[in-house]
Amino acid sequence: MSKILLVEDNEMNRDMLSRRLLRKGYQVVIAANGQQGIDMAASEAPDLILMDMSLPVVDGWDATRLLKQSDITKHIPVIALTAHAMSSDREKAFQAGCDDFDTKPVEFNRLLDKICKYLKED
Repeated sequence: MSKILLVEDNEMNRDMLSRRLLRKGYQVVIAANGQQGIDMAASEAPDLILMDMSLPVVDGWDATRLLKQSDITKHIPVIALTAHAMSSDREKAFQAGCDDFDTKPVEFNRLLDKICKYLKED
């Protein structure tokens, strides 16, 4: 069973997304801010990270940069989740080290396709 770290500060988004991922058979661990996300990526060793970009404490851009600089977490695929759908945000996400990008509100099947691609699942 693949483990997904969901880094999301909005409780409603967190709840909805985590329940849908659990129903699909994923193990889900949750962080409510960027610093927790960084800490949990190291301690939980998830197979993939869903990273909200607008986070308290440490934002998603900086959290991703730090994850990708660490030997412990740099191999973990990070999918950016953001309500900012402009091409500059997409570019900024890739510059920060994100492996992929998806917009909010989340279109679950599209996101699931991306998750499966990185986890090499059918």
